Amino acid sequence: MSLYETGTDVKSAFTCTAEQLEEAGCIGEEDMSPSLLCYEQHMLSELLHSEGLLVCGKGVGYEKVLLTLLAMFRDATTMVLVVNCTEPEKKSYISRLGIRNIQVSSITPAERAHAYGRGGVQFIDASVLVTDLLLNRVPVELITGVIVVRANKIKHACSVAFALRLYRQKNKVGFIKAFSKNAEGFTYGHGHVEDVMRNSFLTELFLWPRSHATVKEELTSWQPIVVEMQIPMSQNMILLQTYILDLMKDLVRNIQSLNPNGELREVTVENCISKKFPKTLQAELDAIWYQLCEQTKRIVVDLRVLRTLMVSTLHHDAVACYTATRRFRSTEYVFKNSGWTLLDSADKVFKTAKDRVYNKDDEFDPEHCPKWEALTKVLRQDIPTDIKETAKNIRSKDERLKHLHQQVKILILCQDGNACYQLAQYLTQGPHRYLFYKALQNDVDVSKAAESYRRFPTEHRSGYTVKSVEPKQQAVPEASAGSSRRSLFREKISKRHTDAAKKAEEDLKDQDEGESSMFKMEADLLESTQQEQGDNRCFKDSYILTISQKGAAERTNSDAGEEDYQCNVTQMECGEFELVSTMENEDITKIMTDSNKPMVFIRTFKSEINGTDSLDRTLETIKPRYIVMYHSHVTALRQIEVYAARQQRHELDRARVFVIIHSGTAEEQSYLTAVRREKQAFELLVDTKQNMVVPEHRDGKSEDAIIMLQKKQEDPTSQAGGDQAVATESFITPRIIVDKREFRSDLPCLIHRRGIEVVPMTITVGDYILSPGICVERKSVPDFAKSLKSGRLYHQCDRMTRCYAKPILLIEFDPKYLFYLQGNFLKQFSPNGKHDIMWLTHRFQKLRLVWSPSPHATAQLLETVKKGRQEPDPERLESDADVVDESFKDRNVNFLKNLPGIDSGNIAKVMAKIKKLKELCRMNQKQLEGLLGNETKARVLWESLHEEI
Repeated sequence: MSLYETGTDVKSAFTCTAEQLEEAGCIGEEDMSPSLLCYEQHMLSELLHSEGLLVCGKGVGYEKVLLTLLAMFRDATTMVLVVNCTEPEKKSYISRLGIRNIQVSSITPAERAHAYGRGGVQFIDASVLVTDLLLNRVPVELITGVIVVRANKIKHACSVAFALRLYRQKNKVGFIKAFSKNAEGFTYGHGHVEDVMRNSFLTELFLWPRSHATVKEELTSWQPIVVEMQIPMSQNMILLQTYILDLMKDLVRNIQSLNPNGELREVTVENCISKKFPKTLQAELDAIWYQLCEQTKRIVVDLRVLRTLMVSTLHHDAVACYTATRRFRSTEYVFKNSGWTLLDSADKVFKTAKDRVYNKDDEFDPEHCPKWEALTKVLRQDIPTDIKETAKNIRSKDERLKHLHQQVKILILCQDGNACYQLAQYLTQGPHRYLFYKALQNDVDVSKAAESYRRFPTEHRSGYTVKSVEPKQQAVPEASAGSSRRSLFREKISKRHTDAAKKAEEDLKDQDEGESSMFKMEADLLESTQQEQGDNRCFKDSYILTISQKGAAERTNSDAGEEDYQCNVTQMECGEFELVSTMENEDITKIMTDSNKPMVFIRTFKSEINGTDSLDRTLETIKPRYIVMYHSHVTALRQIEVYAARQQRHELDRARVFVIIHSGTAEEQSYLTAVRREKQAFELLVDTKQNMVVPEHRDGKSEDAIIMLQKKQEDPTSQAGGDQAVATESFITPRIIVDKREFRSDLPCLIHRRGIEVVPMTITVGDYILSPGICVERKSVPDFAKSLKSGRLYHQCDRMTRCYAKPILLIEFDPKYLFYLQGNFLKQFSPNGKHDIMWLTHRFQKLRLVWSPSPHATAQLLETVKKGRQEPDPERLESDADVVDESFKDRNVNFLKNLPGIDSGNIAKVMAKIKKLKELCRMNQKQLEGLLGNETKARVLWESLHEEI
């Protein structure tokens, strides 16, 4: 591109480039409509002139920069690979760039090879790219560059680092650019940002926090009008918060007394109430989890439970909070926790949560959320008043009428799906009806209700018909029995909870097979995560409401005596809220076009499907004039600032932001903690950048790059003495054949880093082939216990012992756990686990059991075993596998492979001679000897076919 060669002004250079791209058809009007801001142009200039890592602050975002960069290189004459993208990010970029020359990772290798040949921008999974690079399916020399997103997740043994190393080995010209918007992710561990840059072959670090002078100047110039509303909490909410904080202080004090050496520095009360606490805690505990005592692990789980109760107190209604506290008062939970339920503060928590639902006469009379009244005031008074005041300041009559008649669009942002559902039901049904039905859904006793709740018909208590969160779904007929409808509704809610729990568990599973099995404390930690995440997944992330006015719209007279139509204002003040639809999979533009009524959009800060980027797209699509932040969120507030800067409207037309917050509470402290942690993270990155030493070979483009050097193994024939001595020393690169399914783990990358050639193949027997006679089956401890219990390991060992002279069963421990098979590890095995292991070694005497403490130790072990051995032949192994794979669909062939006496050396001959298994059974022992070519194998096969069971 011209920007690499010329040193023109940033803005003019970018404008010229954009015009050229638009003329060439590489970038459309949709891509250019939200033009880059000044600081985004500087970001683009830095990335175009050098290869580096770009780290942005929360909400500042790099999406527009990356989108422009991809548009520049989507021509068919170039090929740019984008790795480490999530599926929603892929769909977003593809939809914005258009489908021309944009390819997604295809299913078959042939389709991927064809896609590589077409050029353009390729979104591909890192593990798939590693396989294609090792098998030379990718024309590496034709790759223009590689773009990595979410760079903070790069580790030295991950698939992304492996792919970048393979790419840089064969391509010394192409670029590598990395992006990240999580500055805190670089603070975990020692020298994490340096490791990321080293593994990504990057030499420059670009930091763009919100406090950057260019960003600050740009966003301040077009600052939206912010109205902060500090709402005091109710007395019971204040007491609940106080008691929960007391419990957190006690648990933190216990952790510090149990771990006096200070291993858990991040476990503080301030961090416990922050949103990032689970991730921060997990990052700190990974390395020392096996060192913690059982009581410490229980406390860690209980701190997350208390944080869930704190969130429920601040963000949810009184009935939801009372339902959440009831879970932890069961007899079963008392024996699982660290003992916090036995403290006086815990009793006060349970009592206060109940007092929020029942009055002094023990009648059902739940208190309303303090923010509900503030939200109603914003929607009914503040926004209509602002519309009128703005109209008065417009001198032109036509402009004033246009302003009064334009559609009012309000965006309400919440913390989670539960809060979105709460507000949607509150606005459409009213507080009393919503809380009454909420109690019925959660089995809260409403038999004795206060006066304000007695107006609901008695029959509705047994068979309530709460308005569905899915408006298009038909209501249950009134003729149905009340108990049946209640049962059906409960089954639906129960199914959602079950599905959400399963999804949460799948999200937390490790990609490696079997490594998801958790110990007792880890299971409790997973359960608390499921309760926190699963409940929110039972609700939608977004809702769309309209405000309808009954009867004709009122008419008012202006100061000039002229009649002004204020339909929208009147509807806002007196209209009724109606639930239209959800924002998921809906054409929002069409919904806004079909109706000119005021519309209220309720959605979460971060979508479960599309992440935080979905808020940017929502703002661009809806273009709301009024935004209500029902909860505080750093990223969302900055995204609104960026949105206002892109609009560049006059002060009268700028967006109005109403921030509703409980002042002096854990909610405000959580917001301030998030800002402080990000500030500290960028300060650390700035210090690291100033003191960072970047070697000349860091970019990997020089031949003497240290990280690109491969250890050479001397050929054994060159060391022979006497007549076998050779004149010159010859060196060979050792080779290991690896099953393709193993590339989901870190071991293939670690093997390659030790200078060993990795050949990916689909292996039917074993996982790693070190030589023609050595095969390794790798198992994690949970997978080893599971396969041993199911009997699958027996068949795997049987096939290895029949096909290879030296089969090895390698059991690999997780490095974050202690290297010993005692305590919680043994609980994963069956009661006869030790006996099964002894029987396995006795049954397969050729089998060798090897125990490894970590993947690094496994890579070193395989290198040691491999040293001096003959290299495996991929072609021979592939030919044997082809014979099996072509007929793998036939169950009889699968049965034939497992017969004693039949192995990979003679199965092809047997399949060529025998058409039916019946023919094999009719052969005598001498005929089988002629078929197999071995008397022992023929005798074993004949006995297995004719002996009684």
